[in-house]
Amino acid sequence: MPPISKEAMPPEPPEQAGAPPRWLPFLVLAVGLLAISFGAILARFAQAEGLPSLAIATLRLGLAALIITPLALWQSARPLRTLSARQALLTAGAGFFLALHFATWISSLEYTSVASSTALVTTNLLWIGIASFLLFGERPSRLMSVGIAISLSGSLLIFWSDSRHSAAGSNPLLGNFLAVAGSWCFSAYLLLGRRLRASLPLPAYVWLAYGSAACFLFVACLGSGTPLSGYGSAAWLVALGMAVGPQLLGHSSYNWSLKHVSPTFIAVVTLGEPVGSALLAWLFFGEAFAPLQAVGFVLLLAGIYLAARGEGH
Repeated sequence: MPPISKEAMPPEPPEQAGAPPRWLPFLVLAVGLLAISFGAILARFAQAEGLPSLAIATLRLGLAALIITPLALWQSARPLRTLSARQALLTAGAGFFLALHFATWISSLEYTSVASSTALVTTNLLWIGIASFLLFGERPSRLMSVGIAISLSGSLLIFWSDSRHSAAGSNPLLGNFLAVAGSWCFSAYLLLGRRLRASLPLPAYVWLAYGSAACFLFVACLGSGTPLSGYGSAAWLVALGMAVGPQLLGHSSYNWSLKHVSPTFIAVVTLGEPVGSALLAWLFFGEAFAPLQAVGFVLLLAGIYLAARGEGH
């Protein structure tokens, strides 16, 4: 069969109608990363204004759900009306684990440094890989296995360093454990939310996930006697900033980008969160690294990067 000449070949297909420019998902991820990096900083400011950690988590998700409500009802009214029992069950499960994620992670900031907390809470890729092997028999690639081992070594160094350099009155081991627990909960949220996101448009998914998580946290506040009112205007401004910035702008940018770039690339982008948060914590709070903590920090990020590279192999 003779080769087809270049002139005889069909022209390159144009970009799919309605598809965003190729650069837009990368810009959205960059803005989202910056917004999310402020999450721990704003949580610290809220704690300084007298807001309990459970109240911070509740207000962050509750205000975000309220803000997104008009858009969700306008753009996704039909999917929300026809929500199946399976989707409702997935929503409840995803919301429950998202609520636990924010309750444990924000609480961790009371006991450990911003750098350690954000580094450990972003290890969800590792736990998802381990869970996929234990629950579904999916063997990780060699590169992912190496990444998991390096990251766990880095986590242990952070734990050890914090235990040796803890300030009086702090409890870094508890804070680090709460951050890791927050990562476990976020991993469960991602595994459940992935199925839900596949059948729902973004506004409906975000509204259901954030709203159901806020409901669980509201019940927890009632049960624990944590007040959600009586705070100053500065506390409310910080809570609103967390809802608009890290929650809506940050997390939703990742959810939007899932349709335009690979999950592996997004996992690599999330490595910038602990770096950005650590730099902001140094700028706002003067938090520096202990040498051993810095080594663990680098190992942790390097291991997650290798695990993300090995995800598709």
